[in-house]
Amino acid sequence: MDKSALDGILRQVTKPVRYIGNEYNMVEKDPSKVLIRFAFAFPDVYEVGMSHLGMKILYHLMNGREDTYCERVFAPWTDMEQLMREKGIPLFALESKDPIVGFDFVGFTLQYEMCYTNVINMLDLAGIPLKWWERGQHHPFVIAGGPCAYNVEPLADFFDLVVMGDGEEVINELLDAYRQWKMQGGRRQDFLAAAAHIPGVYVPCFYDVEYNDDGTVRSIKPNREGVPPVVQKRVVADLDKAYYPETMIVPYIDIIHDRVMLEVFRGCTRGCRFCQAGMIYRPVRERSVPRLMDLADKLINNTGYEELSLSSLSTSDYSDLENLVKQLMERFAPQKVSFSLPSLRIDSFAREFIEEMVKVRKAGLTFAPEAGTQRLRDVINKGVTEENLLNSVRQAFELGWDTVKLYFMIGLPTETEEDLEGIADLARKVRSCYLDVTGGKRAGRLRITVSVASFVPKPFTPFQWVGQDTVERMNQKLDFLKDKLRIKSVEFNWHDPRLSFLEGVFARGDRRLGKVLLKAWEMGCKFDSWAEHFKYDTWLKAFEDAGVDPGFYANRERAREEVLPWSHIDVGVTPSFLWREYQKALRGELTPDCREKCWGCGVTRLEGGLCR
Repeated sequence: MDKSALDGILRQVTKPVRYIGNEYNMVEKDPSKVLIRFAFAFPDVYEVGMSHLGMKILYHLMNGREDTYCERVFAPWTDMEQLMREKGIPLFALESKDPIVGFDFVGFTLQYEMCYTNVINMLDLAGIPLKWWERGQHHPFVIAGGPCAYNVEPLADFFDLVVMGDGEEVINELLDAYRQWKMQGGRRQDFLAAAAHIPGVYVPCFYDVEYNDDGTVRSIKPNREGVPPVVQKRVVADLDKAYYPETMIVPYIDIIHDRVMLEVFRGCTRGCRFCQAGMIYRPVRERSVPRLMDLADKLINNTGYEELSLSSLSTSDYSDLENLVKQLMERFAPQKVSFSLPSLRIDSFAREFIEEMVKVRKAGLTFAPEAGTQRLRDVINKGVTEENLLNSVRQAFELGWDTVKLYFMIGLPTETEEDLEGIADLARKVRSCYLDVTGGKRAGRLRITVSVASFVPKPFTPFQWVGQDTVERMNQKLDFLKDKLRIKSVEFNWHDPRLSFLEGVFARGDRRLGKVLLKAWEMGCKFDSWAEHFKYDTWLKAFEDAGVDPGFYANRERAREEVLPWSHIDVGVTPSFLWREYQKALRGELTPDCREKCWGCGVTRLEGGLCR
């Protein structure tokens, strides 16, 4: 690639710093002195991708190997892409500026279904054949990981292999196998066959899918001897012993989460029935306070950040949180380093924690009641009450907060108009609580933001069998809420139901959706999660041209006996447990936190975790 041509176009694009690299703590190696070159690809812009913790971990882990150079690549914004295509500049890695078509691996992390067209666009921009069967001996292996990889079937045509579960151990095993294969000069299929024998690695081309006359899946079976009929995810059993970087790249521009991220634990024991992450990341594994303090000290010193985020699905469930918070404050408050608990639960909002947090800097507070009534919160097994919420916001208001965000979902199973009305009722009660605490003296400063998203049924959850509300029904519910939430000091935001509909299609889709993705991309769909680029009518035309009914995937309720497109993937939590939880949801029955009692989800079959 002519790197001088790159210099010329950077002056013509917005945020050129997205493409220059050279940040503080970026890893530099001589590409000629490594055996394996790995492009870690994030199918969104730099600011989004650089906020992803998984990339930070695996980037430094792989670069700790002498034989491997891991570099980063992000989706170029539309202005940059246009100039790259006009000037014949292929997609390149930030570190070396070398075209990624010449790398050994291009590994995508799949965090969100609506990034799938960006995956295709990045492969095309790189000059890598889109389909796995079109790639030759000299092309990189295109791999995937991340939460959406657990049902990668809509993208099965585009990936050579997929990694299921925690990546810290399996990535080294994969690179070791590749090193041996490359030094022996084997065929491309030989490496895929070797990779398929590594636990947690799924090679889509080694499985055949057959369909019934009604369009449902009949079977998913290996087509090659020795390939496991079920692929079980990988679990890192001991987080204290697991790799975690002691430094992180510091970007030149603001990114979505521009702070040190300290992962305190993985997994969740709460069992919210809508939450895919709470199921697929089981079992819970915690880092010890001494290990966390050691990492925090090194990360703050090595990056210069003045904010530290305690990261997990539900940080306030960390078993030694009070001790951790106390030690962090004693160690870092003199340096004016603040910290945040981004995943605070309403029922564990402890005043003493928040009082410690605001000694340095007061951040915003967000709570997620999810549903407007206790009945519906019991259906989804949220396990919090209206009293929890009002006690929490009262404490926040007493400590001087004037801004609170409340998150809800609409379209949840069994939802009624009364449940929607409950959202507005809660907003009014939060406002009344503020006025009561302040005596009405600061009423003009109060800001309550009510944000609503449309429920999307996800694989490996108790609601994976549920039919999603149609776009029309979602819009009716939003119109109802717009009227009910005309409340002083309350701002109402909502997620586009059309986007949630497509998310629902691809979340529970099968391999036949690959042709839809390809058509949509050919018709100009990319950056679908960005409102200014979302082309809903184009998507509908792509489905029509492909002869695929999107409602078959999003709006149809599944029977228990139906073979689901992800039935050959084992995340630890069993289908029988998920079905039991679905039936309990329909009865409005709660399942308490499994730290109190084992409810037989099946994850004890996997090594590690508190439930061992």
